[in-house]
Amino acid sequence: MNVKDNLFEVIKTNASQKELNWIETKATSSLQSLQTAFVATPRFVSKTSVNTFEKLKGINFNTWNLDKLVRSYYLVCLDVADEVSYTKTLNTLFETAENNEAVALISSLALLEHPENWLLRATDAVRSNIGIVFDAIAFENPYPQEFFSELAWNQLVLKCIFNDKPIHKIQGLDDRANKELAISVSNLAHERWAAGRTIPPQAWRLVTNFLDETIFEDIKKLFDSEDNKNQLAAALVCKNSGFLPAKNELKKHIELEQKVKDLSWSFLEV
Repeated sequence: MNVKDNLFEVIKTNASQKELNWIETKATSSLQSLQTAFVATPRFVSKTSVNTFEKLKGINFNTWNLDKLVRSYYLVCLDVADEVSYTKTLNTLFETAENNEAVALISSLALLEHPENWLLRATDAVRSNIGIVFDAIAFENPYPQEFFSELAWNQLVLKCIFNDKPIHKIQGLDDRANKELAISVSNLAHERWAAGRTIPPQAWRLVTNFLDETIFEDIKKLFDSEDNKNQLAAALVCKNSGFLPAKNELKKHIELEQKVKDLSWSFLEV
């Protein structure tokens, strides 16, 4: 089955018959009717949580509500034969979207045709001051991992850290870790420390494969922290790093070394 058919199968197992009748009628209507249905969906479809094991193009729909899923379905129902018309229609939806419509659009980026064409829309979402719009691009969304440049990726991750958001919900977090990001995490930590504050302990996972003498000093500072989570973060970095001084440092903290033997970063997820 294609994406459109797969989405509809998920909808069928989660929607009432009355909702299905409305959804099917609009899905086979004109372009204008599809656009109207995208906007009107919450008036006819509930916000119940989607229950499914189905994943499409890296998207886990278990974190979605039904009305959002139906809106995504209408997007994949759009005629893609004429790329110019298709692009114009989607740009119109983006430009006129209220917050929940924007969330549906951003969450569906990986399902759209010509996904590389929507990079500017995605990076605009990263810059958004609207929490649910930013979260839609940042969390459980496969699009940034596949299409963002290193600079755009780092901006996304750092904004999450700066705002104390749960970075473990970013798809590809460990796969796309990089030296520049590790340096930025260290720099942010120094700014926070100077102000008498800290960064979320889990952020230190991003320096694991990029330890050098400079960043290693930060890890030693974490070991001396009065916060147990910071100490555990330091131990996890040292445990998973190939940097020999880090391995040796961990041996000096026998109790922490024992604690993290069977722990992963998920222990610090909040």
